Amino acid sequence: MIFDLVLAIVLVGAIMLLFLHSIRNAAFTMVAIPLSLIATFIGLMLMGYTLNLMSLLALSLVVGILVDDAIVVIENIHRHMEMGKNKVRAAYDGAREIGFTVTAITLVIVVVFLPISLSTGLVANILRQFTVTVMIATLLSLLVSFTVVPWLYSRFGKLEHTSSSSLFGRFLNAFESSLDRLTSGIGSILKWSLRSKINKLVTLAISVVMFFASLMLVGKGYIGSDFFPGNDKGEFYLQIEMNKDASIEQTNFMTQKAEAYLSQKPEVVRMITTVGQASDGMMSTSGTKYKSEIHIFVNKEHTKLEPTKVFSAKLKREMEGVLVGAKVKTVNIGIMGAENAPLKLTIIGPTQEDAMEFASQAANLLRNIPGSSQVKLTSEDGNPEINVKVDRDKMNSLGLNVASVGMAMRTAFSGNTDTKFRAGDKEYDINIRYDEIGRASINDVKDLKFINSHGQVIKLEQFADVSFGSGPTLLERRDKSPSVSVEAQVVGKPAGTIAQEWEAEFTKLNFKPGVSYKWGGNMENQSEGFGSLGIALLASILLVYLVMVALYDNFVTPFVVLFSIPLSFIGALLFLALFNQTLNIFTILGIIMLIGLVAKNAIMLVDFANHRKAEGYSTYEALVSANHARFRPILMTTIAMVIGMVPIAIAQGDGADMNRGLAIVIIGGLLSSLFLTLVIVPVVYSIFDSLGKRFGKGEKPDYAALMNEEEIELIPELAEELH
Repeated sequence: MIFDLVLAIVLVGAIMLLFLHSIRNAAFTMVAIPLSLIATFIGLMLMGYTLNLMSLLALSLVVGILVDDAIVVIENIHRHMEMGKNKVRAAYDGAREIGFTVTAITLVIVVVFLPISLSTGLVANILRQFTVTVMIATLLSLLVSFTVVPWLYSRFGKLEHTSSSSLFGRFLNAFESSLDRLTSGIGSILKWSLRSKINKLVTLAISVVMFFASLMLVGKGYIGSDFFPGNDKGEFYLQIEMNKDASIEQTNFMTQKAEAYLSQKPEVVRMITTVGQASDGMMSTSGTKYKSEIHIFVNKEHTKLEPTKVFSAKLKREMEGVLVGAKVKTVNIGIMGAENAPLKLTIIGPTQEDAMEFASQAANLLRNIPGSSQVKLTSEDGNPEINVKVDRDKMNSLGLNVASVGMAMRTAFSGNTDTKFRAGDKEYDINIRYDEIGRASINDVKDLKFINSHGQVIKLEQFADVSFGSGPTLLERRDKSPSVSVEAQVVGKPAGTIAQEWEAEFTKLNFKPGVSYKWGGNMENQSEGFGSLGIALLASILLVYLVMVALYDNFVTPFVVLFSIPLSFIGALLFLALFNQTLNIFTILGIIMLIGLVAKNAIMLVDFANHRKAEGYSTYEALVSANHARFRPILMTTIAMVIGMVPIAIAQGDGADMNRGLAIVIIGGLLSSLFLTLVIVPVVYSIFDSLGKRFGKGEKPDYAALMNEEEIELIPELAEELH
């Protein structure tokens, strides 16, 4: 992660040099990165946060954003220098002129993350340090861009012209000519779009079609859903389950056989074996004599050729042929630990039998869905047990009662710890129960002796029927009702996609009265997380709108800026589909982050157009001028952010899979909004301006004049009262 952070800084510096043509100017903008990052550590310390996976991810992704404000300020100061002003006057005028715009784009990015940082729940707890880190760093970059950057330019800045005599100069001239052609091309498209009402409607229609087409990528299943992004840690558990009555010696022998086979495989570099319990933690150590597990670590080189999930699935098939008579299961390990049941559905019924019946039918349907693996029920029949059926009439006639019989049986086979032993300040339980030789067979149970009220010795078989039987391995309850859960692993497909296909199938079954179902595992977390992030998304859009209302003193202009947000979703969803990423809490966080990042482009266009209109330009001329003047800073800031996130998108190693989707979403959204915003936002601006002229109330009231007028009207009234 630290390497990705350093690489992002280097790449952003190279982009600054390319656009600003000067190491001096590039250095002015790059100052914002170390100053903001180092100062962010102070904020993290005050908040009690640490340098961890989330805070480092935030610092890596925010590198491109940190130079954003500095780029806009430097570019505007440079423009004033080209007007013939000296460097001090250019620094002052340039920073003052662009101050409103820079403040607006920074506040927009900050308020986008505010709802998540203030919310509660699992997702908020995971993402809070990320959001707070971005907010602190962004606010500090605003401070740097208005203080250090103009000061540096006023002291050391100067106009530099590239020379065509050097190789670097020729390269920069070629780059500039290409940039001019691109600017001219975008300007031509905008002029065509603004030429008539028909052209405006056609332009809007094309963007609407593109937006809904991108949404169909989710609806048609090209983009799956999951709670947490897939993460390949190169390790997994191989769990072995013997017959329920197997001894620990038999389980150990079978486990040694598995170890001998695995030690011959070159893909396996290390193993940790535990016999007598499994990592699911559902039973105590004494109750899992028939279970064992091997923690397998896979060679890192092999994980580059084949995902660990695929390797574990293949190995399971192999081990089933080696360990004859035993059940074999593999459990993958993600960033949050062992993924015992990524897919879990709990069936609730009035009785255990009804719940078990429906769960068995649902499990059979799941086994036929591609991508599901190792489908099982949490409660299964076949657990060996001894059934004792008491004849109450015989028991009462022999002078015994249920309480005394139950207590005696519990003491004999489970033990009684009512007696304590004290040694100094410490106290120890004394567990009293039968020796192993006295409770090893069914005959020992039948011969269990009780003393009645008359002092007579009574055997259990005299008043009870003792027999072998089998029962469920687990008695599970949900909401105080009997329940059974269906659990499965997933391979090759997102858990959310498999869950949707499965739900479409099992909802067709006949539900007995009182039978219902609830999702568990990742689907339960996904439902909660997507709900929280959905509310945060709407709250972010609302806060962005309110911030712009306060800045523009206008309720209509912010709507123009908000039209840039759906344009970013087009590229974000397209890149998710192209790079086989899922909709999860991190990619949705990226979409929320895009709201602030892409709104800044629209703010820069709208603000410049408003300035031009205030100077007397027509709406058409103001929009074309804004497109031409703001294309370069918009391109610079967008490319800087994209390049800053490329190392995260292509990173390898632990945690890289988790971060990749977030970076890919932001890159796709920034690229699509870069070009679409330059055309769609001016078109929407023009439409709203035309509607305002037709239905508006005219010029905005002059509040200062109105206050003076009110004062003049009040003075005569005061005079009359005084007389």
